[in-house]
Order: sequence, then C-alpha cells, then structure tokens
Amino acid sequence: MPSRFLASFLPRVLLGRLPRRATPTLALALMLGLPLPASGQPADLAGASDHPLVGRYEGAVITAHESRAYDEIRLPVAPLERGGKDTPDAWQAEFSGRITSLRYEGPGGRSMLEILRNHQSELEAKGFATRLFCRGKADCSPGGAIPTFWDAGRAGIGLPTTWDSTVYLLAERNDAEARVTVALLGVETRARGDRPLMPHLAVTVVEATPMETGRIAVLAADEMAQTLARDGRIAVYGITFEFDSAEITAESADQIGELGRLMGDNPDLAVLIVGHTDGKGGFDYNLSLSQRRAQAVVDRLAGTHGIAAARMTPAGAGMVAPVASNRSDEGRARNRRVEIVEIVR
Repeated sequence: MPSRFLASFLPRVLLGRLPRRATPTLALALMLGLPLPASGQPADLAGASDHPLVGRYEGAVITAHESRAYDEIRLPVAPLERGGKDTPDAWQAEFSGRITSLRYEGPGGRSMLEILRNHQSELEAKGFATRLFCRGKADCSPGGAIPTFWDAGRAGIGLPTTWDSTVYLLAERNDAEARVTVALLGVETRARGDRPLMPHLAVTVVEATPMETGRIAVLAADEMAQTLARDGRIAVYGITFEFDSAEITAESADQIGELGRLMGDNPDLAVLIVGHTDGKGGFDYNLSLSQRRAQAVVDRLAGTHGIAAARMTPAGAGMVAPVASNRSDEGRARNRRVEIVEIVR
C-alpha cells in the first residue's frame, strides 16, 4: 500500500470500508475506480450531489458517493514522522458524527495542487481553519518511510503516479451546533499509459454534533447494593470508555466512585466485573476488548479506591449477551455496558 499515512484511511475516505482481505492492488483499484470507462469522462453518479460546504472544482464529476447518519473514522492530523515508526495516535485522530464521502474525477489538464488550493481558499472563506496541508513525501511523510507513492510497474496496472502529485488537506470549523471537519485527499493518475494524467479527489465531511453529557444517571452505592441483593447482578452504564479502547473516560469517575463505595461499605462482597460490547466488529476482537475494559475497571478500583484486587474478577463477554438489537444505535448503546455480578462463596 502507498504509505501508512494514507493506507489506513484511504478505503473509507474514497469508498467506505473495503473487504478485510482486499489486497493493496485491489484496494487501490477499487478506490480509484480503475479502469476508467473507455468512453472517457464519465457523468455524475446517479443521485449524487456535492456537499454544500465543499462544492466542486469546475469540470469535476462525481464517481462515488456515500452518506451515513453516524459513523466513526480515523483521519491523519499530522505528518508521519520518524520513517514510519510513529504510533497511530501520534498522527491520527478519531472523528465521529454524520459522515459524507465523495469521490471526484477530473478535470483533465489541472494539477491536484491547483484543485486543493482552490478548495482550501473557499473553505477558509467560509470560516474553516486549515489544520493540516501537506504535499508529497517531503511534507506528508518527512521520515522517508516509503520512497514512492505507488510503484505502477510492480503493480502491473499502469498507474504512474508519485508522491509529488499527492495532496492532503484537513480543515475544521466550529459551528454553533456542530464541529465540521473536511478531509480532502487528491492524487493524479492515469488508467493507461497513453492517457493524460487525471486528478482524483476524495472528500470526507464529518459533522460532529456535540455529544450530550449527563444523560446517564449515576447509580448510588446503596441502590447497587439493593439490586445485587435482589438480582445478583446489575448493569452499569455510567462507566464508559474511549472509542475502540480500554481507556476509561473522565466522565466515569463518579460512577466508579460509587462502585468503590459499594465495595468499601461491604467488605465481604466479591464480584465479577464483566465487560460487554456491541455487535460491531469481529468476535475475537470484541472478546479481547471487553476483557481489557473489565481489567481497567478492576485496576481503577484497586489503585484509586483501595479495593483488594482479590475481591474482583475481570471477565470479558464481548458481544455474546446483548440486551437489545444491534441493528440500531440505541440498541448498540444498551449493549455496551459493564455488569457487576455478585460471587457467592
């Protein structure tokens, strides 16, 4: 694949998620829509339209379009330094909200740099601030991880393009109701060696409505004690984690404090701390993630509240015990939880 800077997010920026087993050659061919139609310049994809905040460069046509009411995506926010040895968190960030993805082709005879500079100027006129603009390997990957953007000769698909034609722009604007992030990635390529270079531009717009906080009531220690005495278990929704991570969010402090008080007030109480995930993702991955999250809760209670670790057993249930359908955002939110189960000895 071209580079770690681009490889991790190109599929979703250009065409959404690709099959997990897609090879680099297949991935790039799908992303750029190769080969081009023999008839030349295509028309706009039926039913597709520009995003009003981005528009289009005159003469470009839409070749792919997708819109999702809510999704999460990682985008580069900094150059890839140190020869590609950066951890993902050093150069990527997570964005979530309404995501619109578009791909444009053309117009011929225009450089990708000219097209991106025009978009940058228009976005800044609309109040966007440029967070990252990089061009080619010298800007986007100064560590020199990959010498060329794509070696068309070895790929065997006639795609002569270099890092020099690659341009990336990330711009943001904080509106009254939402933060809007625009990511633009452009390359110049040709479907056959006898065709002129053609610009290809991928556009991703993330409209992130600020999350409402304080929507989950903190369960008091006394209430949890009563529920455990009656049911032997209790689902806790006030303990949450960063996306795709076992890092406990700052908003969880009050609920973990009440759980610590429960354990402190009942010194004979032993419990299972069970992590549950929603149904998105692979089974083994979710099982591992839920186990790590359960362990994180145990570690926090032991380290911050002085609860003996021997009284708490972390367990990961993954996606195996849903309490709602995973077909909706609401159902998945209910399935993501920590359960406290009493151990009777």
